[in-house]
Amino acid sequence: MRLPRILTWEKFYTGMTKGLKVYAFYLAVLSLFRVFFLLWMQEYMGAGSGVEDVWMAISRGTRLSMQSAACLTLVSFVPGLVLHYVSERVERVCYLALNGVLLSALSVLYVASFPYYRQFHANFNQMLFTGANDDIEALFWTMMQQYYLPVRLAGALLLAFGLWCILRVLLDRQLLPQGFYDGLRRLALLPRLAVRGAFLWLCYIAVLLGIFGGALGWQTAVDWENAGVTKDDFLNEAILDNPQAIYRAWQLNTRMLACNGLDFTVEDIRSLGAVLAHRQPDSDDLTTYITRQAQGAQIAKPSHVFVIVSESFANWPLLDRYKDIPISSGMRSIIAEEDSDYCPTFLPNGASTVSAVTGIVTGFADANLYLTTMPESFAQPYPTAAAPQMEALGYETNFWYAGPATWERIGAFTQAQGFSHFYSRGDFGDVPGSVWGCEDEYLYAHVLDGLDDTPSFHVILNASNHSPYDVDLDSKGFDREAVRESLPPDHQNDEELLKELGHYWYADREMAKFVKEIKSRYPDSLILIVGDHGDRYNIDKQPVTYERYGIPFILTGRGIHKGILSPDAAGSQIDIMPTILELIAPQGHPYFALGTSLTRGNSRGVNYGFWITRSAIGKADTVPLVTESLTGGEGPAIDQQAMQDYINAIRSISWYLPKYGPILDAEKIKDR
Repeated sequence: MRLPRILTWEKFYTGMTKGLKVYAFYLAVLSLFRVFFLLWMQEYMGAGSGVEDVWMAISRGTRLSMQSAACLTLVSFVPGLVLHYVSERVERVCYLALNGVLLSALSVLYVASFPYYRQFHANFNQMLFTGANDDIEALFWTMMQQYYLPVRLAGALLLAFGLWCILRVLLDRQLLPQGFYDGLRRLALLPRLAVRGAFLWLCYIAVLLGIFGGALGWQTAVDWENAGVTKDDFLNEAILDNPQAIYRAWQLNTRMLACNGLDFTVEDIRSLGAVLAHRQPDSDDLTTYITRQAQGAQIAKPSHVFVIVSESFANWPLLDRYKDIPISSGMRSIIAEEDSDYCPTFLPNGASTVSAVTGIVTGFADANLYLTTMPESFAQPYPTAAAPQMEALGYETNFWYAGPATWERIGAFTQAQGFSHFYSRGDFGDVPGSVWGCEDEYLYAHVLDGLDDTPSFHVILNASNHSPYDVDLDSKGFDREAVRESLPPDHQNDEELLKELGHYWYADREMAKFVKEIKSRYPDSLILIVGDHGDRYNIDKQPVTYERYGIPFILTGRGIHKGILSPDAAGSQIDIMPTILELIAPQGHPYFALGTSLTRGNSRGVNYGFWITRSAIGKADTVPLVTESLTGGEGPAIDQQAMQDYINAIRSISWYLPKYGPILDAEKIKDR
């Protein structure tokens, strides 16, 4: 039985090939735009960048542009494919009209990106949205007088017309010579099916590359947050094509607009600040309530101070009930040393890595503010920021990140908050790693190479213990079978769990090696180790709250000893810097903090959703607070009012101060 002509393979094939042509065309245009931008603007490239860096920017940018090209293609392909089965003439008009509009917009954006970069030293960014609040008339005349808007617009439209003409010719041409199609008709059934299958496979691959940004799955996908892997800011910006840059700007602005904070009045905040500071609520200056004076150094001043923030490094593998699973011997050996102490009741600042970064860098708890997107975070360091307070003690400040500097704007954010130096994957060369960052051993090697006798403070954020969990564990020496045998019988065939546990083992081993090397080279160093968050994988499918969310707090170095942390110590990541400052700062040294040192009696921690003590944990948003023991079940009673006041004090100041400044003013939040 013959199919109606509308349902024939030839009809389907010609419709699909038009989409593939448009996809290839947009990918070529975006890639050529990038190359020309790099050539024309090369004066902005750093002196240390070479051919290898440029090639990395071009190749990674091309992968990212596969996603942009796919999105642009869909605008005309979807209606075009429908019209293809109605009228090919109408289909052609649809393709040319819609792509004419897209090419005009794309060309205008591209021409505008040159003066935009010269002005802001960035591809299109959040200024597109925040600038909309400026004087529109003044902006218009600035573009007319300074940037020759009519000339640039005419050039952009001429470019668009040229590209449109090329696309029109491409759409009218067959993808392959006519002889190929004549040959298909003469093929036997099996070869014909094979050719058709190959074409369908090509379409499938094109779809995957478009969805995942030049990858066949999310594990290796490139997006705007992980694209910037070179050591040069200009090259990292050039990796983003204009649609991706605008998408980034929209995403960041959306996050910033979501920073609506919490529901406290200025009277609430003043009273809660007074409770936190154990004083009268007699000041509208919040710094009054967060000013501390060190009680006197507890150890000799170290030459170097390290805070290692380890990806997904949960506390549960360090508990006694899991001691027979051989994945945490590195940290267990560090904890067992005489110059170490360990707090097992510690909470992350939030559920994600960026919350840990903001908590440690700024000293603020998670309070529904996306600090890495807020303009206030880039104006000057907050009073509680870690880097300036360590600089005041004579330390050079450095932030080391295994991933790209563009992720969550981490490079710009940490430097805006006072870190003198920021290093990321782009500074480490061609080293093994995943889309999230280089393998831990290479990160630590570069930290070691960067050390000298200058007193220094380092925050180190690694990335290997993160999905897609693609470290080659066998080559690293992971004893998979030993771990398998240590698991409960119903988990021994869970290969995904074994892979996850293997990455914990790798992170643990490399941290222990790094700590031992630091102690060997600089024996008077102070090292603090925490996870960025827990809650990624557990042995139990329904873990108790403590095992699910808890992270370790490990302190080691000369002068540290068992018992230097308070017996009932508990805390969260906002307590890291107060602990360090109380260990090393001279008596009377002033500093700013919301948290409290774990060496000076801090016995509670709070984060975005939970509170913790040495014997209990619970959700922070229930009334009354419900206690759960660390092993599950009902926990011991707590002072409800004291814990609630502490939670609200930390949250309210962490909301108001970074968004509105230190002075309490009801007018600022009246229309919120």
